[in-house]
Amino acid sequence: MKQVKIHSEYIKLDQFLKLSDCVPTGGMAKALLQENLVKVNGEPEDRRGRKLYPGDRIEVEGEGSFEVAAE
Repeated sequence: MKQVKIHSEYIKLDQFLKLSDCVPTGGMAKALLQENLVKVNGEPEDRRGRKLYPGDRIEVEGEGSFEVAAE
């Protein structure tokens, strides 16, 4: 599992997908979420604006598992 450090209290899911290099653009993040290829804490997630906090775990099909970490 890869840790992705954030500098704020939370990060939105679409921003996280770009920060973790899963997708290069927000449009691609939207498409990934619409295809139900992302899980947050084990549950399928399709909301781009979902707030992620340190300790949240994200699984992206074909990319791996990630954990949000505070800096």
